[in-house]
Amino acid sequence: MTDTRDRKPRSLFGLVGDVPQLVKNLVKGEIALLKAELVGKAKVFAIAAGLLIAALVIVLYAIGVLLTAAVMGLATVMPAWLAALVVAFVMLVVAAILGFVGWKRFKKGLPITPKRTIDSVKNDINAVKGMGKKPTPETQHASRKPDVGGRF
Repeated sequence: MTDTRDRKPRSLFGLVGDVPQLVKNLVKGEIALLKAELVGKAKVFAIAAGLLIAALVIVLYAIGVLLTAAVMGLATVMPAWLAALVVAFVMLVVAAILGFVGWKRFKKGLPITPKRTIDSVKNDINAVKGMGKKPTPETQHASRKPDVGGRF
């Protein structure tokens, strides 16, 4: 640390002249810090994603083993071919239910265009042009409805 008493007093113009270089150094330092932080986080997320994908693959294989066990278990009380058909039928029913619920959710999100945002921007443009009344915060928020996820 330098002792401030040993430095010569500088003029205001000299100090003002240093500002661009100081700002430049500050911005470069912040960008370097940002890069280092993001690289570190990216490594952590990459490792986490790899582990999660590995876990997902193992779970998928485990589901296959459990379904085989279900077929073999049912084969003790009925012919093996019938046990395989029963398990396959149950799987198809579950898949159909999940697909139907997913399709309904998907349709609820259509159309994809952000209609409320577009309307809000149009209202703002009209208000700036003086072609309409700009909504007050009370009326603006009172007329809003929640989106698909229940958020405003």
